[in-house]
Amino acid sequence: MKADDEQRTGLLYGFGAYGMWGLVPLFWPLLKPAGAIEILAHRMVWSLAAVGLALLVMRRWGWIRALAGQPRKLGLTALAAAVISVNWGLYIWAVNNGRVVEASLGYFINPLVTIAIGVFVLGERLRRAQWAAVAIGAAAVVVLAVGYGRPPWISLVLAFSFATYGLLKKKINLHGLDSLAAETALLFPPALGYLLWLTAQGQSTFTAQGAGHTALLAATGLVTAIPLVCFGAAAIRVPLSTLGLLQYLAPVFQFGLGVLYFHEAMPPERWAGFALVWAALALLTWDALGTARRSRAALAAAAAAAASTDTATATTAADGAPVAPAREPA
Repeated sequence: MKADDEQRTGLLYGFGAYGMWGLVPLFWPLLKPAGAIEILAHRMVWSLAAVGLALLVMRRWGWIRALAGQPRKLGLTALAAAVISVNWGLYIWAVNNGRVVEASLGYFINPLVTIAIGVFVLGERLRRAQWAAVAIGAAAVVVLAVGYGRPPWISLVLAFSFATYGLLKKKINLHGLDSLAAETALLFPPALGYLLWLTAQGQSTFTAQGAGHTALLAATGLVTAIPLVCFGAAAIRVPLSTLGLLQYLAPVFQFGLGVLYFHEAMPPERWAGFALVWAALALLTWDALGTARRSRAALAAAAAAAASTDTATATTAADGAPVAPAREPA
């Protein structure tokens, strides 16, 4: 019963995290007339404040000394911070320039790019269904390039930057909140320096657009931290396969907002490209679920066989028959 309650709570946290990430395109336009780089700089500065407060409440400081004593891991963290800043900045620019649909495509194809990185960077081997999904995804990019009259570079940069960020996070292996704190701490000095320079040039909007605008820029820290905290709470309560399915909620919401709320154009060739991407994701999901089901069945069979062997051994011993002693390996 307790396990069911935990999983239900985890699902709620997961829906909350991906729901907030999916609805965030509604937030960035509220920060105009601030430009994308100013918004990004504020996001870096205020994220550190929000995460630092969370760490203060949780008293999580031990990781700082450990990270500082590992130059390689610290370097990877700096690289991760640079990569995620590109992802954040481009996403904000895309939303505020009427490219929400193209931005959502980046997160639809991100799982396919992650698989490709696994093959070409980590040397992983793919199943046939995964190869088929990647091939369909590549065909979708070609169709969309024809539809846009250019490669969907926003989608591709978002997908590759986030997949690279995921790879770096895997190598760094830090708790989500700790990792974000380290990244934003590294990004804080250049971000604050840029904001001070902008103020000196008389181009900052932080105090020039009223208290409401100031509060919204400061809220970028909460917009960054709250979904991540919810994601962390979901990750420890629900299976990874379930979390993998929930990740599609964010780009679905973003796509829906782009078409229905922002009224972005969707000519037939774009629908065709998105349909191919969705087909690739459906194939990927079907393969993942099938693999997980077979793995669970194999584990259950192994456990049943082990239990049967233990029962037979105990019965034989109880009947007084000699039990062969365990043999040392040759």
